[in-house]
Amino acid sequence: MDRYVLLVKAPKGAEVSEFREEVKALAEKHGLKAELHRCIGLTVDGVILYRGGVVLIKRKHEPFKDFYALPGGFVEYGETVEEALKREMKEETGLDVRILKLVGVYSDPGRDPRGHTVSVAFLCIGEGELKAGDDAKEVHVVPIDEVEKLPLAFDHAKILRDALHSKDCW
Repeated sequence: MDRYVLLVKAPKGAEVSEFREEVKALAEKHGLKAELHRCIGLTVDGVILYRGGVVLIKRKHEPFKDFYALPGGFVEYGETVEEALKREMKEETGLDVRILKLVGVYSDPGRDPRGHTVSVAFLCIGEGELKAGDDAKEVHVVPIDEVEKLPLAFDHAKILRDALHSKDCW
């Protein structure tokens, strides 16, 4: 059976039972079955080591507009997390990356104000020419000892600590 998702965005706490029944009836009319479930988004984040520092973007959009953040984004259907990481790093920073290791999986339901997202974070080496793109307003290389002093979006301070202060990192 093929599965498709219709993304419905509803305000927190919205009553959706009537909508659920209407969607079920519409699907049945077309010989399909529809279920309404709350969903989790899967994302990737990259801690990119580049020219003696860490690559951070300045966010162009809400949430956390104008905050510094790790480059990253949503995994697309049919992608592995590693493929998504390489695509997102290229889109946001212009860099190709070589993955060194998995930093961790970050799943706190409150980590993203847009909804429950789970992020798979990787430590990488960046190669190529740095340039802001996609959701990045700006892109910067920040010295490692300065990174945690910046206003960081989401739970990126924790991801950076885990990536840069791991006893097996260096």
